Amino acid sequence: YGCRYPTEDEDLAREQRLGGAMRLEGKVAIISGAAHGMGAEEARLFAREGAKVTIADILEDEGEQIEAQILDAGGDAAFFRSDVTVEEDWRRTVNETVSRFGKLDILVNNAGLAGDKFTDPLDTEGWLRFMEVNATGGFLGTKYAIPEMIKTGGGSIVNISSIMGLVGSERAHPAYNASKGAVRTFTKAMAVRYGPQGIRFNSVHPGFMPPMRGTETPVRKELVDLTPLRRTGEAIEVAYGVLFLASDEASFITGTELVIDGGFVAR
Repeated sequence: YGCRYPTEDEDLAREQRLGGAMRLEGKVAIISGAAHGMGAEEARLFAREGAKVTIADILEDEGEQIEAQILDAGGDAAFFRSDVTVEEDWRRTVNETVSRFGKLDILVNNAGLAGDKFTDPLDTEGWLRFMEVNATGGFLGTKYAIPEMIKTGGGSIVNISSIMGLVGSERAHPAYNASKGAVRTFTKAMAVRYGPQGIRFNSVHPGFMPPMRGTETPVRKELVDLTPLRRTGEAIEVAYGVLFLASDEASFITGTELVIDGGFVAR
């Protein structure tokens, strides 16, 4: 099958690249929806691991707070106000990131609309809004990231989907499932198309996460009971999975999905 073993020099170079304390040292990343929740955890973690991070979000006060936290901790970050559904915002965010940090290595399409925003399963506005934010938003980010990644010989794009992109649901608007399923298959399509250019695409599928934790309700208890680990997840647990896929440690992983759900879809 044309397989060969790496030379000693290749082994040493890889060990030096992957063995340092900083897993994203020298990398530049854009994370959408990074002003709160999972996106904020990803931004802080990426910065701790050596990345220069663009925090892209519509929440200005929260985004500037995350930027300040990273800078105060000795990291490098910039907040840019950006609506993922607006193409010009994506163009500007990518251009400003490259202008400030010199390149773009990583894009995390994290921004999304939660599944409980529309309760009527046949609400047309709900369908259009879920698809616009969850599916089209990631497409637009990818559209403007790819040319910059091609310039530097490759990169990693991590798309945040959901376990609801893998299974059906009785409670969420069906467009939530459809939009998150679109993220999964879009990821695979782009992995196939842009693999030859050295760009990796993977999707992450979180299970039940905060803000579901809080005041106990019968619905929340039922969801926890359906999760083999018998708890909701933590944003940092997802962030570590995203970190792995973004890093060179995942250099031969593309077109796949990482499920971080406490075992929910294993049933």
